[in-house]
Amino acid sequence: MSDAPASSPFLAAAHGERPSRAPVWFMRQAGRSLPEYRATRGTGSILDAIAQPEIAAEVTLQPVRRYGVDAAVLFSDIVVPVHAIGFGIDVVPGRGPVAEQPFSSAADLERLRPLEAEVDIPYVIETVKIARAELDPAICPLLGFAGAPFTVASYLVEGGPSKTFAKVKALMHSDPALWEQLVDRLADLAIAFVTAQVTAGAQAVQLFDSWAGALSPSEYRRFALPAATKVMAAVGELGVPRIIFGVGTGELLADMATSGADVVGVDWRVPLDAAAARVGNLPLQGNLDPALCLAPVEVAEEAARDVLRRGAAAPGHIFNLGHGVLPETDPGVLGAIVELVHAEGLTLRDQGVPQ
Repeated sequence: MSDAPASSPFLAAAHGERPSRAPVWFMRQAGRSLPEYRATRGTGSILDAIAQPEIAAEVTLQPVRRYGVDAAVLFSDIVVPVHAIGFGIDVVPGRGPVAEQPFSSAADLERLRPLEAEVDIPYVIETVKIARAELDPAICPLLGFAGAPFTVASYLVEGGPSKTFAKVKALMHSDPALWEQLVDRLADLAIAFVTAQVTAGAQAVQLFDSWAGALSPSEYRRFALPAATKVMAAVGELGVPRIIFGVGTGELLADMATSGADVVGVDWRVPLDAAAARVGNLPLQGNLDPALCLAPVEVAEEAARDVLRRGAAAPGHIFNLGHGVLPETDPGVLGAIVELVHAEGLTLRDQGVPQ
């Protein structure tokens, strides 16, 4: 169970309560655009940096110090569990997760053994403990995360990032029994991964189903939602708020809301008031277009105000981008957005959706 008090703005909003100030954090805030991140991490694979708790904890805390955001997000990656059990996957700079030998048959299920957290990812557990020791849970909780089974499976089957997800869809439809076994094992890996994080001190969990938007609603309900729901049910037993997020998921939001999530993340393509109508009585997270953070700060600020007003349609709202921080983003723009959300957020929320 989490020991963070409900007075945390982030947790209050996640529970649909009125926070002391409008909460804000940014996906991919740990790293990416920060010069101090580049200095700390140095060169080499991101998985190497993640495996060094002192470095990973420092990167986790850097955006909290710089911006004063309302949640710290663990510096890790959604492929850490499958990497840790020896499936054979790495994160290639400029490309993303790449599997040297992609998943293609039932024989590959043997490459997906259970995750033993204390043995396989002790560095993640230590990173969480170090970061928690530096954070005031009443102000800035620590957010853990995992990749949703469909999204992780997409990397394993395709062998890397994909624009078409052709191999994934071919497998789902031609051998649904094998697909179900694959995502069920990945659900177990995700459960073990986030359980280790929460046990060590993480106070909320986000499930990244980043590429679920490649699926039609019927495909999502059949091939992705059951495994995601299994993860959410297990996280629910841990007593921490659960967020689900995907890109291009406007047509899936109503189904995502049935996953057991306490908060639904929304990308920049769907206005939050429209998302609220699709999701129902759940808090929302999002959803400023990350590209607008490359525009003059006045442009980003006005767009942020619009997001805050539209977020009033939901019972709770956690301000975020509609996807991750772009590497070329000026940290000063993100800092200005944090200041605006904290200074004006509750007032703009009270004003509600613009007419």
